[in-house]
Amino acid sequence: MSVKVSVDNLADEIAKELEKYSKASAEGVKSAVKKTAKHVCQQIKDTAPRSHSKRSGTYANSWTTKNTKESNEELEVTVYSRNQYQLTHLLEHGHAVKGGGRTRAQPHIAPAEQEGIDMLEKEIEKVIKDG
Repeated sequence: MSVKVSVDNLADEIAKELEKYSKASAEGVKSAVKKTAKHVCQQIKDTAPRSHSKRSGTYANSWTTKNTKESNEELEVTVYSRNQYQLTHLLEHGHAVKGGGRTRAQPHIAPAEQEGIDMLEKEIEKVIKDG
């Protein structure tokens, strides 16, 4: 589509088109952030350690997402454990046990985080390319 613009209005038209592109890109990036957060949350749920005796999955099922900060230009989403947050560090890195020794680390958060970083980069690149 072509639009005839006088030289006097050229700057205004360019600014208007850049504003449209900026809004579309911001919405695309927000969508990518939400999609990535849900993926990271699900990956943590899938790989979180479960009790051998119960297999209840209480810790794994406690993971969720929430929008921490949102405006027209930005979105911040937090992936967190709702009510089992005390266990995250102990399970991820291992801990000392009564009577000596340590439990083995069961990394499940760091791998999901790294995959989320890679996924978000790809999603944002796709949004920018598609314009």
